[in-house]
Amino acid sequence: MEFDRFFVAAFGKGDESALVPYPYQRALAEQDWPSLLDVPTGMGKTAAVTLAWLWKRGWRIGGREGDVDSATPRRLVWCLPMRVLVEQTADNIQQWLERLGLWGKLGEGRVSVHVLMGGEDDLKSWAEFPEEDMILIGTQDMLLSRALMRGYGMSRYQWPIHFALLHNDCLWVFDEVQLMGAGLAASAQLEAFRRDFPLARDSHTLWVSATLNRGWLATVDLRAHLPSLPCVGVGDEDRRQAGDRLRAVKTLERAPLSLTSEAGNKAGLKDYLARLCDLVLEVHDVRSQTLVIVNNVDRAQQLFRLLRERRGGQDDLLVHARFRAAERTGHARRLREADTGNDRIVVATQAIEAGVDISSRALVTELAPWSSMAQRFGRCNRYGEYNTDGARILWVDVEGHADLARPYSPEELAFARSRLEALDSASPDALPRTDNERPLTAVLRRRDLLDLFNTDPDLSGFDVDVSDYIRDSGLPSVQVFWRDFRGDPNDPSNRQLAAGPPELCPVSITQARAFFRRKDVILWRWDTLDGRWVKVDRDPRPGMTLLAHASAGGYDRDIGFDPGITRPLDDLPSAGGTVPQRDFKGDWRSQQSRPVALAAHLRHVAQHADRLCAMVEEVGHRDSIVRAGRWHDLGKLHEVFQHSMYRCRLPADPARPLAKSSCSGPMHHKREYFRHELASMLAWLDQHEGEPEADLIAYLILAHHGKVRTSLRAMPGEAEHIPPGTRRFARGIHEGDSLPALDFDGEHSAQTSLRLALMEIGEGEQGPSWTERVLRLLDQHGPFRLAWLETLVRLADWRASAAEQEDTA
Repeated sequence: MEFDRFFVAAFGKGDESALVPYPYQRALAEQDWPSLLDVPTGMGKTAAVTLAWLWKRGWRIGGREGDVDSATPRRLVWCLPMRVLVEQTADNIQQWLERLGLWGKLGEGRVSVHVLMGGEDDLKSWAEFPEEDMILIGTQDMLLSRALMRGYGMSRYQWPIHFALLHNDCLWVFDEVQLMGAGLAASAQLEAFRRDFPLARDSHTLWVSATLNRGWLATVDLRAHLPSLPCVGVGDEDRRQAGDRLRAVKTLERAPLSLTSEAGNKAGLKDYLARLCDLVLEVHDVRSQTLVIVNNVDRAQQLFRLLRERRGGQDDLLVHARFRAAERTGHARRLREADTGNDRIVVATQAIEAGVDISSRALVTELAPWSSMAQRFGRCNRYGEYNTDGARILWVDVEGHADLARPYSPEELAFARSRLEALDSASPDALPRTDNERPLTAVLRRRDLLDLFNTDPDLSGFDVDVSDYIRDSGLPSVQVFWRDFRGDPNDPSNRQLAAGPPELCPVSITQARAFFRRKDVILWRWDTLDGRWVKVDRDPRPGMTLLAHASAGGYDRDIGFDPGITRPLDDLPSAGGTVPQRDFKGDWRSQQSRPVALAAHLRHVAQHADRLCAMVEEVGHRDSIVRAGRWHDLGKLHEVFQHSMYRCRLPADPARPLAKSSCSGPMHHKREYFRHELASMLAWLDQHEGEPEADLIAYLILAHHGKVRTSLRAMPGEAEHIPPGTRRFARGIHEGDSLPALDFDGEHSAQTSLRLALMEIGEGEQGPSWTERVLRLLDQHGPFRLAWLETLVRLADWRASAAEQEDTA
């Protein structure tokens, strides 16, 4: 069968795992997409979904030769609960693509793979090619925050683009859903909203787990759809083919020690860890690998230190999520390349309990919720390779005190304990189904989603905190990176650029706050409004990216992040290259190596918008997108902007207004906070008010940089620079400012006096307020389609600007 050949080819010749696909894997490729995939651990769920998606997108060995299934979106999005899974998943998928001859870079017309980990590298790459097939892989923190228009670790001005591309033309795969916590409810609600609000391109959601409970998805808005959600599981033929995996011999017993309230103090914890270390060394077979799973990073780090003291130079490994990318990549490689016959002990947190392809002869694990325990059992004798002599699992009871149970609840542990006490085998065929209820968490409602469409910070400079919708087992992490710099990172001779992915270390809020509170530590955050690094003067918030000096310590390449480490870092990854931080005031896209006339640029953007609409099959709103592209930069006629364009050879030439300047040096306008797109929008409405789609085109014009979108208001401190008698002002535009006339691409803009009555609440001299107009657009188009339309205008602008510099516009 043709798909069987395709599937086997992905694993390469001579690979023993390159067996014919299971029947359920073949069904995914040949039938309609299900919403639920309920398959035991170790049976190839990642390969099943990825290869079925490729097949349905028409890809065959060496290229695209088959028909494209119209119900299969262009972007496959793998949303994983743990960061440690991301690199392994990305590596596996890229290997499959390379063996099939399908992997390629963006723009090559192949299938590209992108890891969304924060930093600049994942922001301005995949998002520029919405017409290409690609696979996106990230944690629920990174992906759900972007799906909620509050992307962690990225510029707020990119939020709308990622929001649009993650809700349109995407197949979302939520893997190991039992670990998602509050993120599971958010995923269900977002799927319900995508069924309710208009989409530009259809999307679909697939929830995947070896311990799947349909009732976990019964949120307030998805509940009505629950009975109709199709599910694919394993049948008798799958079980026959799986053979030893499903009948793997794993004896199960209670360990002779427990984590009790005595461990609530340092002495008690030290005693518990010493006894746990003794137990691990007792059960470890030097001819094989032993896995130890504990429920928090601090205990894992301390246990690893004890084992390292007792075992000297052995190849033991500590795995948790609080490592930099370089160390995580090394861990994944060591886990993947390890010979299970080696003498090695792996200490890990729940970061390893799902998706990580690892097997051991002995497993020692602290008590966790039942679904998590079932996943952990899958990391012991995973392939049935120890069936002759058998494998051994010991579970360490955790007393029902809330502090000890964290990140779980005492009730979850009590349920798991009752199950375990009745079992003496952890063979997959012997384990009962998961029937415990989904824990109560915050639930995203329709009004919440619509409120999040406004990307402006509040008056204090902070954003709506979406962390309650993403995780409930502790707040989502912040990211920390270290640099060796002198004094102030804003010093021109020492200015620190944006962080690169290899530098970033995810850190829990608790750990970040402990690090911040050390008297010898100074942390910095980037202020997008003022365009500078500022010292953190209060406890860090979820989603922040923080800069620390290398001398502050807090990190060890073998231990990971630990706020108590005071030894300076001496192994810094390469910095973020030449990518500067972006801010509200800057207009870096208008500063290029060669100047471009404004009329030419407006024509080029309209042309690229038309081409892009054709490539992504945007038909219904093509004319509005093209016209918005044609008018998007008309506000650059403003005297303030032209002064910036000609700043190196003043005065400006009124006969040749520029859209792009070749003047060197930083470009900041002489009028602070000036935004040309607001002038463009006001000029458009002044001449086209009342026309069909006038408000939509006005919105697309205004939003094309992501800096002014749904609200018109003055910036903090802007009033200090306003001339006396100015009636209204916002974002550097003063009421009464004038734009000269311009002929461009078959259109004419008359000389225009800019009015800002749209800022006022209610009906005014320009009709409805801007806020009212945006609310009407949201009611008509919904947030997903409206963001999609603004994204196409922005991408057309990017493409035209790049082509102009290459002289291919």
